Amino acid sequence: MRPMKRSTFLKTTAGLVLGTTLTDATEAHAAAPASAALQVTKIKDLTGPGLTDRFRMQATDLGIPVRTPDGRILFMFGDTFEEPRVGGGWWRSPVALWSTTANLDAGVTWSGAVGGAAAQQLWDYPHDNPVFSTVLPSDVITIDGVMYLHAMVNKGLGNVVWTEIWRSGDSGATWTHTGAKFPADLHGGLFQLLTWGLGNDGYVYVYSTAFTRSRPIILHRVRKNRITDLYAYEPWGYRNGAWGWGNPPTPILEGKFGELCLRPLGGKWVLTWFNAGDYRIDGIIMDTPTSNLYTAHRRTLLWGGAWGAEDDSHVAQLYGGYIIPGSTLDSLHLSVSQWNTQTNWPYRVMQFRVRGFR
Repeated sequence: MRPMKRSTFLKTTAGLVLGTTLTDATEAHAAAPASAALQVTKIKDLTGPGLTDRFRMQATDLGIPVRTPDGRILFMFGDTFEEPRVGGGWWRSPVALWSTTANLDAGVTWSGAVGGAAAQQLWDYPHDNPVFSTVLPSDVITIDGVMYLHAMVNKGLGNVVWTEIWRSGDSGATWTHTGAKFPADLHGGLFQLLTWGLGNDGYVYVYSTAFTRSRPIILHRVRKNRITDLYAYEPWGYRNGAWGWGNPPTPILEGKFGELCLRPLGGKWVLTWFNAGDYRIDGIIMDTPTSNLYTAHRRTLLWGGAWGAEDDSHVAQLYGGYIIPGSTLDSLHLSVSQWNTQTNWPYRVMQFRVRGFR
């Protein structure tokens, strides 16, 4: 696949929806029926000038949050730049910030950066080298005091070369490669971008898709102590009239999936994702990761919108949508990214709260 420019990748998926303009998409979604019970509030911007200057990271995205073994929250960011614009000096990815925020309604604040006073790249490599251009985080999980990061090695956005797993035994302060490396074409390319959650049965459940914002999701499970073993991942598939583990993986939900976040929450499981086909962030509440996602409780949490016509529930060129630890089914907090691909600013992470999702 020919490498895709950053702006082209987002513009063709989040910025423009199936050939429609941002204005057309906004009007179409504004006319869609909405439940009065769903209350969406933008809490604050989390990154940008005046917020993350001290870490030398005014422009960044993703912000995938996870509870650390020592009780803090670690937010994992993608391509990061010192100045408030994409390409604005000192390119790093991934980078991470810690937070000790206990009251999410008051807004997430930062307590420090991985690497010291300035947010450092989690491991050393040169960007735009002959093999790949950047490494982007996919999801992070904490298991028995150890944090695991699944990362996508890209040669241009939308062109994954391989994926890999890194580990940290000190709440995210340092990271080492586990040796786990997954081919980009595994399961027809549907094991590139993933999200995972730890069940109370000792299994980690994994939803995954391609990093193209154009394909469905599949499901695997793996014993928590074998997360770095490619051959330990069991696919969930439909065969001979029944679903079962060990069958070739079958898509569990069709659509054009972007960033994913699967978490056990309040006795249920929650999936949030960037719905690239419909230009919005959706959520599903299910009983188990193997529940029928077509019949599970589903809501649109945030709509895409046009620049100059945003409100709490309509966000221009949005993506991401990760569940922040401390959320409940009644008060779901999300880290949401935004990137104006015409001007390359805003390029930031924001915090939204959704009430009434249950």
